Amino acid sequence: MTTLDDLPIRADLRGRTPYGAPQKQVPVALNVNENTHPVPEDVAHDIVARLASAILTINRYPDREFGELRDRLAGYLGHGLTRDQIWAANGSNEVLQQILQAFGGPGRSVLGFPPTYSMHAIIASGTGTRWIDGTRDAGYDISPETAVREIERTRPDLVFFCSPNNPTGTPVSLETIAAAYDATDGIVVVDEAYAEFIPADQPTALTLLEGRDRLLVSRTMSKAFAFAGARLGYLAAHSAVTDALRLVRLPYHLSALTQAAAIAALAHADEMLAMVDDIKGQRDRIIVELERLGYAPVPSWSNFVLFGGVDDPHALFEALLERGVIIRDIGIEGHLRVSAGTEAETTAFLEAIAAVGRTPVAAKLNG
Repeated sequence: MTTLDDLPIRADLRGRTPYGAPQKQVPVALNVNENTHPVPEDVAHDIVARLASAILTINRYPDREFGELRDRLAGYLGHGLTRDQIWAANGSNEVLQQILQAFGGPGRSVLGFPPTYSMHAIIASGTGTRWIDGTRDAGYDISPETAVREIERTRPDLVFFCSPNNPTGTPVSLETIAAAYDATDGIVVVDEAYAEFIPADQPTALTLLEGRDRLLVSRTMSKAFAFAGARLGYLAAHSAVTDALRLVRLPYHLSALTQAAAIAALAHADEMLAMVDDIKGQRDRIIVELERLGYAPVPSWSNFVLFGGVDDPHALFEALLERGVIIRDIGIEGHLRVSAGTEAETTAFLEAIAAVGRTPVAAKLNG
């Protein structure tokens, strides 16, 4: 029987494993940073109406330039952005892939700062772009000095920041992003997938776009908009960047149904985002309770919490799973990550981890 090893795949892909969190049917799934709140019913009805209208012309190709969607996204982001500065694709992963297809590739490199979103390195590999590990400061920070030092050391063609960072939840300061931009002639990408969860008084990298033509800020509707299943990611950048991405995108890459659903959701942005404050409240509750239980949660500006002080991450993961709660083992020694869910889901997680205790194997033996 033919196996993967028998196929003539690229040499640099041999031995690799695909991305993927465990997919298990459990009562409480808090492992992939989804927004676990359902879409409000009235919003769902409007989305269905938009989809029904789009179905009537589904025999035709979709708007290749997705003009109405770009207008809605520009209006949502504000900051004086126009449709020419907006790009969208099937999730922010495809946006990042298109960036690397246009500006990376064989003979080029991208600098990232682990621990960070694992798909950054995977997408780099898939596009033939060399991934370079940068170093972080204590507490998962990246100071302007550290960013500049790493850029000068590695001379990358692209620099990736994730802010707030996944899996740590920590921000990257605007000073660091600006310093990195000034230190390179290449592309600087700020992945702001969790931007809606930062403190309301804190600015985002969107405020840095003016006058920085090589700065790209990516976003997603998966998290704050509870739209993970719809697959809609986007970026804001200089209009020349969107021209570059047209060179590598597949024709009609955004379906008419995706465009219709996203437009309908954006029309209800205030209602869709009303759940964000609740999620932030549950996140902060997790931090407080985990500290009380003796763990070491990392301060988070996202919709999840990384926590240390775990003697045996695999054993704790399995013990929680047996109680119907799945979280994420992200491979950092002594740490696990949990998404902030609804109040009921958060309560279920906190009760389960309290019941397991700090020594889950002993707890299992004791029944």
